[in-house]
Amino acid sequence: MARIGVEESLTDVQQQLQEQGHEVVTLRQESDANRCDCCVITGQDQNMMNIQNTTLDGSVINAHGFNSNEVCEQVEQKLQQ
Repeated sequence: MARIGVEESLTDVQQQLQEQGHEVVTLRQESDANRCDCCVITGQDQNMMNIQNTTLDGSVINAHGFNSNEVCEQVEQKLQQ
C-alpha cells in the first residue's frame, strides 16, 4: 500500500488510513514528507508566507472542513490517478 504523511493532530485520519493498510507517517517537520505518496494537512497554517519550493512529489490534501471518511476517500482518489 501507499506511504501517507498525516499531520499530528489528525489522529482519526491516521487510524482510518492504517486500518485500510497504508503506512502512515506523522508529519512533524518538513523532512517527514520524504518518500510519501500523499500528505494530509490540517490547512490551518497553509503557506502564510507564500513559499513556493516543495519537497513532495505526491499530492497534498487539505483536510479542513472534511470528516475523516471524506479525507480518506480523497486520499484513495489521488492514489489511483
